[in-house]
Amino acid sequence: MMCVTDQRSLAVRGRALLVALAADVLLGDPPNAWHPVALLGSWMRLGEQLAPGDALPRLLYGAAWLAGGLALAGGITALLPRHTLLQGLAASTLLAYRGLDRAVGEVQAALEAGNLDEARRLLGWHLVSRPTADLSPAEVAAAAIESLAENLSDSLVAPALAYLAGGLPGLAIYRLVNTADAMWGYRDARYEYLGKSAAHLDDVLNLLPARLTAVLIALAGQIVQRRGREAWRMARRYAGRTASPNAGWPMAAMAGALDTTLIKRDHYTLGDGVRPPDPALIGEGRRIARAAVAMMCILCGVVAVPHHTEGESNAYAP
Repeated sequence: MMCVTDQRSLAVRGRALLVALAADVLLGDPPNAWHPVALLGSWMRLGEQLAPGDALPRLLYGAAWLAGGLALAGGITALLPRHTLLQGLAASTLLAYRGLDRAVGEVQAALEAGNLDEARRLLGWHLVSRPTADLSPAEVAAAAIESLAENLSDSLVAPALAYLAGGLPGLAIYRLVNTADAMWGYRDARYEYLGKSAAHLDDVLNLLPARLTAVLIALAGQIVQRRGREAWRMARRYAGRTASPNAGWPMAAMAGALDTTLIKRDHYTLGDGVRPPDPALIGEGRRIARAAVAMMCILCGVVAVPHHTEGESNAYAP
C-alpha cells in the first residue's frame, strides 16, 4: 500500500511540476519585492549581520543559521494547500529558466550591437560573480554560455528533482541551500567559515542534478547540433577541471555540444572545440537549453502518468 501511495504522490507532483514549468516559461519571475528567492536572500543577509567574528563560532553559527532557515522554509511551504494548480504556481516562483534565458539573451544582444561595456555590465549584474570590467568579447560570450549551462542545473533541473522528491518543502529547502551557497560559499576571509556548511550541502544536493543536466544537454545537443556524443565525451573528460564537483558537468557538456572551448581566466579550460565564443554561439546554446527544458518537461509528463496496479483503488492519495 505504501508503494501505491508513493506512486500516486509522485504522479501528483509530476502534474504540479508541469504546471510550474509552464508558468515559469509563460509568466517568468514575480516582482523582486514578492520573489521567494529574494526573501531567502534576505534571511541570509540578516544571518551575516548577526554572525560572530571568530572562526569556530562563525562555523557553528553558519550551520545553525542555515538549519534554522531550512526548518522555516520547509515548515511554511508545508502549510500551503495541496491543490495541484496552487502547488504548481507556488513551485514556479522557485524556478528560474525564463529569467535565465532572458538574462543570457540580453548579454547576447549587447554583444551583437557591439556594446561591450553594456554586455560586461549585464553579465556581472545578472549571471556571474567574477569581475567583468576587463573581459574580452569572447570571454563575455564564454561566461554567458557557462552560466546558462550551470544555471540550467541550479535553476531548473535541481529544483525540479527536489520538488519530485520532497514536494514544495523539498523545493524550498533546495533553493535556500543554493541561495546560501551563492551568497556565502566563498573561500575567503569573509565567508570561509560562515559558508562552509552551505557550500558542502549544496555540493551534495547537486551531485545528481548536475550530471542529469549534462545528459539532457548531450541529448539536446544531438537534436540541435548532432553533437550529443561529443557533448557527453567533453563532460566526462573536463567535468573535474572546476573547483566545484558539479559545475563542470553541464558546462563541459555545453562546450562539447557547441564545439567550442570555454575558458575562465586563471581557473579552468573546458572543452577542446575550435569555434570561438561569440553572440551566435550564445544563441545556439540557448536553443540547446530550450531543447533540454523540453526534454525535462517530457520526463515530468512521464512521471505525471499514474501507474495503476491490478485491484488498486483510484482514491486520491496526496
